Amino acid sequence: MEHISDSAVRTARDLRVVFSRLRRRIREVARDEDSRVLTPSQESALTLVGKHGAATASALAAAEGVRPQSMATTLAALDRHGLIRRAPDPDDGRRQLVTLTEAGRARVEGNRQVREEWLARAFQDRYTEAERKTVLEALALLERLSQP
Repeated sequence: MEHISDSAVRTARDLRVVFSRLRRRIREVARDEDSRVLTPSQESALTLVGKHGAATASALAAAEGVRPQSMATTLAALDRHGLIRRAPDPDDGRRQLVTLTEAGRARVEGNRQVREEWLARAFQDRYTEAERKTVLEALALLERLSQP
């Protein structure tokens, strides 16, 4: 195996730590806006339903990378909160399609807006214009990590 430089190892570690902290902080911001406390997996599943539109529980489980039983438990909790609805699949009556209720749609959209506003305000208040430019340049470099 090829040697990995100390700077590459440190960069990978520090980036992971910073991203984890930032992700946690962004979730806290959205959670403060809604009295229904959801687990991170419930928040993630709710967002996923919002992105996919009508989908089966098994398709959502596959997209989230979890077991179907875990997704079923997560969806049951979202159902109890009134955030999703299930309806028979018109193409296959044995399956159910999961969609967002109006409350679910409002939560997903509200969370997204609250998170974006908080992050934009934090960049405005905590960074200079030059620092924001540096962050944008770093993000362009980091984009390469998401490429196959």
